[in-house]
Amino acid sequence: MVQGFVFVDMRRLLFIASIIVTALAVFQYSTLPHGRTGFAFVVGGGVGSTVVVMSNATISDSSKSPDSYVLHEESDKVAGSDLEEESGFQNIGVKDLDKAQRNSDDIFSPHKSSNLNENSISIMSVHHGKDLQTGNDDDVNVVSTVEEATNLISISRKVEDAGKDMVSSVDFASLPLSPAKFPAQSLADEDADLRSISEFQTGFSNISNFRIPTKREVKRDANKLRVVSLTLDDKSTMARALKRLNVKPMLISEMVSMLRQSAGSSNTLRPRWSSVRDRELLYAKLEIQKAPIIIDTAGLRGYVFRNISQFKRSYELMEKMLKVYVYREGEKPIFHQPKMRGIYSSEGWFMKLMEGNKKFVVRDPRKAHLFYLPFSSQMLRKTLENNNSQSHRDLEGYLKNYVDLISGKYRFWNRSRGADHFLVACHDWAPKITRQPMGNCIRALCNANGARGFIIGKDTTLPVTYVRSVEDPVRDIGGKPPLERAILAFFAGSMHGYLRPILRHYWENKEADMKILGPMPRDIDGKRAYQEYMKSSRYCICARGYEVHTPRIVEAIFYECVPVIISDNYVPPLFEVLNWEAFSLFVKESDIPKLRDILLSIPEEEYLRMQMGVRMVQKHFIWHKKPAKYDLFHMVLHSIWHNRIFQLKTR
Repeated sequence: MVQGFVFVDMRRLLFIASIIVTALAVFQYSTLPHGRTGFAFVVGGGVGSTVVVMSNATISDSSKSPDSYVLHEESDKVAGSDLEEESGFQNIGVKDLDKAQRNSDDIFSPHKSSNLNENSISIMSVHHGKDLQTGNDDDVNVVSTVEEATNLISISRKVEDAGKDMVSSVDFASLPLSPAKFPAQSLADEDADLRSISEFQTGFSNISNFRIPTKREVKRDANKLRVVSLTLDDKSTMARALKRLNVKPMLISEMVSMLRQSAGSSNTLRPRWSSVRDRELLYAKLEIQKAPIIIDTAGLRGYVFRNISQFKRSYELMEKMLKVYVYREGEKPIFHQPKMRGIYSSEGWFMKLMEGNKKFVVRDPRKAHLFYLPFSSQMLRKTLENNNSQSHRDLEGYLKNYVDLISGKYRFWNRSRGADHFLVACHDWAPKITRQPMGNCIRALCNANGARGFIIGKDTTLPVTYVRSVEDPVRDIGGKPPLERAILAFFAGSMHGYLRPILRHYWENKEADMKILGPMPRDIDGKRAYQEYMKSSRYCICARGYEVHTPRIVEAIFYECVPVIISDNYVPPLFEVLNWEAFSLFVKESDIPKLRDILLSIPEEEYLRMQMGVRMVQKHFIWHKKPAKYDLFHMVLHSIWHNRIFQLKTR
């Protein structure tokens, strides 16, 4: 009898429980897309797992793996300015995700709170092995990263803590309701802080409605979101921003070691058959290696070179032996039409001087040691953008078609698989769009990031030279004597990227001898003031922008100001031959709070030696309408020649 009552009670309990579960499910289903109800769940386990923290959005399973969920993705198209940089989302692994979850209170908030903002959304998809969309082999595929979620959470809490007065100063209602869902390989890390608000605070009920914005919308939204960033500018926020910086960047000493190891590396491609030109290059290599030892020579100071003896002999042999074939194929304006003004002018100056050169260029490709691919990465981006082709894949496909053309018409590409070909490209996207179709070539790149595909010893760094006058590219060169420079350090510029706001936060208006400013007026007076600051400063801060390169390095050299390079993993120009430690200073991004102490710790003798070194290398960074000995045209060409010689292998 008792067992019967127990059985009936159990049935009643199960019935009530089923009603409650059903009601909760209906409630969640009905309120999630429109209300403020949120939930979190984990799908799968092991190496293919997805963690979702979600509200006001829906997801769909569009992956090839049953253990992973991803958001709907748009095509790989993105509109942006010429100064926009691309580097993709930061990838995270399962261990990193676990660590982020365990330490979320410490990292995300000073209040040790783990509650998410009600209107926030963060989708983190971690998948080792095959790319979820393309099937390509990648270590990690990330649709949206933990970093983006932490940025949103941090900003949300700072707004809450600051109170209604601060929130009222920002017009959140005017923020876009149709934020961009950029493809994972088309955005820069440095824009993550801005993306976190526009991308994750949304009234949309379905993520699949996301679209690619126009260029005007991108600029408008970024400007509005910078208001939020500036409003939240305090030490705790900047401290968390500093955690984004590289924990262990590549040091200059490590780059030098990689350069030495690259000579004759096992990864070097051997030509499919030998040639007379290869034997000539091997002869030059032996001559360089046994060069007579010298300390100084006419017009050159030994201490600013890694090995002045070998450089001098190598340069002499280049002048005597080197022959270059310039492909005639390719249509204007992408090919054979140099642009010689602006921030990407280096590639234009080289193209102009190379194609017009009678000393090195030969008409018979059989006589050539090197083969030049004469395209402009700037014009490639601009031309295809005008034709509604804005993605990296479109640009990469265009270059692949060109390689197919020359490899089908000539036998030289096929002999070396492109290893004796070279390109000179300054656009920020150049490393990405040349990596596959021209990956074996010697690439002279402005965007020389040693941690992102730039191969030290094969590739070489093209200096960013912001040429404002074609007729007189070295106008106003020089500066005050070192003892008359009253300013310790100077920087001025737009707040591009994640690093410059940190620099400005720590040092703007903090010390009288530290002139760390934002953007200066672009009129004549503003430009004149900028030059005077550089000419009157001991050290000129060369902080990275959207990417690792910056024209301030060459500007500092022009104005005889010691460059302080704050750009982790940047491989400096002419790295193969110049001893950058002798005339510049490298400061880790994470050491910005200690910047003044670092500069003051440098002895006066050391500063004077570095400043003298700047003056000694100045000639190597100058373009001339008619190339001169040891000028920038010859130095870039020499680096290409040098790398080909020391990468060459025979059977």
